[in-house]
Amino acid sequence: MFLVDMTFTNMNKITPELTQQHKLYLEQEYKSNKLMFGGRKVPRTGGVLLSQHATEQVLIEMLEADPFVKSGAASYSITEFVPVMASLQYASTLDK
Repeated sequence: MFLVDMTFTNMNKITPELTQQHKLYLEQEYKSNKLMFGGRKVPRTGGVLLSQHATEQVLIEMLEADPFVKSGAASYSITEFVPVMASLQYASTLDK
């Protein structure tokens, strides 16, 4: 599993149109169940994604095609982790 920390690098590029493109792009990843959760940081300096892409390279390829990243409006860092504890509702995400 991966934690993606996106950081806005150019707030002038964060337009409503670009934000909509970003959301539409990520919707496909949610539909495929590769992205689990996502949302904006408070204060709004970027966002956070929780991913279960097969490999970090596959995740990088997806992130590099994101409209925020492609436009130079955002950068990201990735932290891989192995979940070992979860509430009952999310227990199915744990490695067996």
